[in-house]
Amino acid sequence: MDLPATADGPHDVGLPDGFRIVLDRRARRIDGGAALLGGAPPRLVHLSRTARDLLAADSYTALTVTDPTTRALARRLLDAGLAHPVFPADRDRAPHGEKVSGADQVTVVVPVKGRSLYRLLGTLPANLGGLVVVDDGSDDPRTVADGVSAAGGLVLRHERSRGPAAARNAGLAAADTAFVVFLDSDVVPEPGWLAPLLAHAADPAVAMVAPRIVALGPVPDAGAARGAIARYEAVRSSLDLGPDPALIVPRSRVAYVPSAAMLVRVDAVTGHGRTAFDEDMHVAEDVDLVLRLHAAGWRMRYEPTARVAHDHRTDPSEWLLRKTFYGTGAAPLALRHPGAVPPVVLSPWSAAVCALLLVQRRWSVAGAAVVTAVATERLSRKLTRLDHPRRSAARLTALGLSGAVWQVGSALTRHFWPVAALAWPFSSRARRAVCAAALAEGVADWWVHRGRDPHARPGPVGFLIAHRLDDLAYGAGLWWGAIRRRTTAPLRPAGPGSAPKAK
Repeated sequence: MDLPATADGPHDVGLPDGFRIVLDRRARRIDGGAALLGGAPPRLVHLSRTARDLLAADSYTALTVTDPTTRALARRLLDAGLAHPVFPADRDRAPHGEKVSGADQVTVVVPVKGRSLYRLLGTLPANLGGLVVVDDGSDDPRTVADGVSAAGGLVLRHERSRGPAAARNAGLAAADTAFVVFLDSDVVPEPGWLAPLLAHAADPAVAMVAPRIVALGPVPDAGAARGAIARYEAVRSSLDLGPDPALIVPRSRVAYVPSAAMLVRVDAVTGHGRTAFDEDMHVAEDVDLVLRLHAAGWRMRYEPTARVAHDHRTDPSEWLLRKTFYGTGAAPLALRHPGAVPPVVLSPWSAAVCALLLVQRRWSVAGAAVVTAVATERLSRKLTRLDHPRRSAARLTALGLSGAVWQVGSALTRHFWPVAALAWPFSSRARRAVCAAALAEGVADWWVHRGRDPHARPGPVGFLIAHRLDDLAYGAGLWWGAIRRRTTAPLRPAGPGSAPKAK
């Protein structure tokens, strides 16, 4: 099947005067500022003397575009994921129902099936360029239509359900504005949600901007399974990509964004018979769009200062089925975009070290240390432009190894748990490895995410149980999808050199 492609890449990547960026908080200055480490995916970027002078000693000082030199530097840092746009803190934060600057260039598209929209419609700006609600085969159309006309919206109806991808495409085709915001019917945007998304439109190379999706409160505090899942989802939902801004890039910290809420530049996703979402996909169609936009050379941004609340599933059976359903999307994505969604990304030396550590023998641990030392020395020979190549190489190797161990530990309990389950009865080393990974990765994950929602605060035990169930459900869906499509593509590890490239 020929995939519907996105439009060609951006014709203009120049940033306007006055555009401001700030270094990512994870970016690290190496060798006295001679290079920057970080980005998406992680990389080491050497800086010229001019670039070092332009970037102040304080990593959080903004760089403003004022001339060709600052314009080129800002673009390079943005495209490397080493910096992010920064906008005035007092930018338009209009309450619900009031006018928002630039909203007349936006059409909101809502796919819905049998759900009232009063809660969502009340959050939209008064000066929207358009509102299109697509009724995807509801049994009672009046449930959907009520309130839409009063909000000045248009209702399109599919007599039978064609899926969310087709519904979004229908709404997009009816829009006549430069931008479209897709909102699912079970979300509630928070005040001031639209302005931060529109601010990114000043960069003509940006095709998509996504807000942070948080839990719709209040979060139950009961000790029952539903309450435990609600607390877990409030801090660890796969829809919530965290509090830090990011460049959206495959195989990076923010490799996708959900279509539950996103802004797109219409010219980037339509034209010449192209459609935004592949209607043959009923899961992961949003990830597919991200991958196609990236391949075409468009930039995409994640903006967490824009917040949209989502009514998470908390019924245990529904929650597990949804996680399994998400897992089935890995196989079609891996077949359509080879190398874009691997279970782990490991360099040859880090893969060798992890394999040796899993052997759990004294000689294998010693061998892992030798491989690490050799890798460090080889890397130092490639960093001769730095004043202290060995010191920098040791730091880079340590960061790479910690990331590799984290990935392998997570994969043992998520992507490859069926293999681990087969080995469990026959190998004490397999049991030790799985138990260590399940406990260490789970506790570390709880520690990292425990404070994302101050109203939830899940305990370590409840979080750990929910996290492991999450992994089991997703892994089951992944293997089921791979078996159905008769492919091992979503199960194959990849090396850093095989990453898909943008044009």
